[in-house]
Amino acid sequence: MIDFLQLIVSGTATGACYALAALGFTLLWQASGTINFALGEMVMLPAFIMLFFIGPAGLPLPLAFAATLLVSLLVLGLGFKRLVVDPMLKHGVIPLVIATLGLSIAMKQGVRIAFSAQVFTFPAIFSQELLSIGGARLSVSDLGTVIVAGGLVVALQTFLNRTLTGRAMQAVAQNRDAATVLGINVQRMVLYAFLINAALAATTALLVTPVYLAKFDMGDTLGLKAFYAAIIGGFNQSRGALLGGVLVGVLENLVGAYLSPGYKDGVALVLFLAVILFKPEGLLGKPEERKV
Repeated sequence: MIDFLQLIVSGTATGACYALAALGFTLLWQASGTINFALGEMVMLPAFIMLFFIGPAGLPLPLAFAATLLVSLLVLGLGFKRLVVDPMLKHGVIPLVIATLGLSIAMKQGVRIAFSAQVFTFPAIFSQELLSIGGARLSVSDLGTVIVAGGLVVALQTFLNRTLTGRAMQAVAQNRDAATVLGINVQRMVLYAFLINAALAATTALLVTPVYLAKFDMGDTLGLKAFYAAIIGGFNQSRGALLGGVLVGVLENLVGAYLSPGYKDGVALVLFLAVILFKPEGLLGKPEERKV
């Protein structure tokens, strides 16, 4: 029972990181109809930017993260929207998907050229000390990750549901034309979604890179599992991203411990296929009808 509890906490910490990345998928889809398959690389890039600020620039981790967050907002938020999404979206979703796949390859190879293909260690923001709680030895790092990621999700939900700007963003996600009639600045709300996505990507990098380690292809697995988590929870529900991410993280840990570590990476795919077959809108998603 104690081992089971430890696996649940560790899996929840990993799943919380998947959930933060998955939130990026759901936010951009709701706000602008954008499917961003470069999201994994948008987590990888801030990790290397932080390493630059920590190493050559000599900044402590908190300042390095603050500087990285600013760069992410400008490049992965504003720049991505203006230079990639806006020109491509008017041609349809498929050209945009192809563009984000191309961007993913370009970012990955660019980091490989700039930093080499070697693996870099990344400073942990939490202690690796183990706490004894009810006989279970739980990692401070896992508990800290769960608290930070959970707090961000709660804060985002509060922002979306309790503030005028958040409600305006939801109105834009539901019906752009009606939002425009109501006097909402649609383009500004969409920009906010991209900026939030960039901030989530930078924060995910801070939390997940000490475990994944910084490498040019670290975004491959992370982006794929975040996409699965978003589909599992419900692509049109931001709360679904949290559920999907935690489910994937916890089940990966349980399967790896009780069945075989070799099956661990297949958990997200199996869960994804099961949801697609039996509940295509996702566990918390709502069916969407379209006129044809």
